[in-house]
Amino acid sequence: MTEAVWWAVARSEEVSADKPLNVDLGDQPIVLWRNANGVVRALEDRCPHRRAPLSLGCILGSGAIQCGYHGWTYDGETGRLINIPNLKGERKYPPVYKAKPFGVHESGGFVRICTDVKAPPPADDGDALPMSGTATVALQHEQYVDALFDDPSLLISIKGVRFSPYLFAELTEQEGQLMLERSCQWASPHWPAPFSSEFPLSLRIASDAVTGETDLTLLDDEFNLLLHATLAPVPAARGVTQVRWRAVLSPERSGLQSKILGFGTPLKVHENIDGAALRVLKPSASIHASDLREKIAARSAPQDEVA
Repeated sequence: MTEAVWWAVARSEEVSADKPLNVDLGDQPIVLWRNANGVVRALEDRCPHRRAPLSLGCILGSGAIQCGYHGWTYDGETGRLINIPNLKGERKYPPVYKAKPFGVHESGGFVRICTDVKAPPPADDGDALPMSGTATVALQHEQYVDALFDDPSLLISIKGVRFSPYLFAELTEQEGQLMLERSCQWASPHWPAPFSSEFPLSLRIASDAVTGETDLTLLDDEFNLLLHATLAPVPAARGVTQVRWRAVLSPERSGLQSKILGFGTPLKVHENIDGAALRVLKPSASIHASDLREKIAARSAPQDEVA
């Protein structure tokens, strides 16, 4: 049986009971909101009546969502049409007017959705990391994930840290995660920089083989944690990628350079990508990642029953 895929399409604080939120999963528009109990709901962001975006409507006190065009109202859990203005009494509405629902799971400060409403929820992530943000990047999803393996400096910056082209550990696959470790330096002057043999830092990258959701772990030369972050890239409409992220600094950092991480925001997710640098970027780890993804996909594909 193929494992359900859950996409982190929003940060928890982006979704409220006051106003619907529009997000994308590829070319599929989705509307998110919270009901009266704070539970997140997700429907296709198109009213089945005249295809108007439900995200332009409003959330009722009951927790249902009402289209702003003609006032048709839908149940958030099932997508069932429950009211049409000016029609008196209770009546059953044709199922053709049902809005498509999505499975929803919220944990670790992310709202994740699945196209299968009956899919078992993913494991909880624990507490939400305190720092967060959302960026829209003019790269296709697969290009974004590949660039993260080949040269993370094109996509992210960590305050005071320089990513080197050298790997501390080659790309491997562990339980559906693609993992590598990149050698790093402090960005203070080195000689002969950048060819110094000293790499007091390393960045561990653990990426889901399907969604590209990635845990980043910055370690010092004694493997003490300095920074932990999660990047959640999701394919969006018109070939762009939306990236939600959360991060936390270790409170037990030692040394002046590691303490500088605490001034301002230590992690930056770039929205503007250097197109010239991307064009000449030679695929390296991403080549191996592609092979590993194919092996993982083959393992998870349904197997034909033996007659």
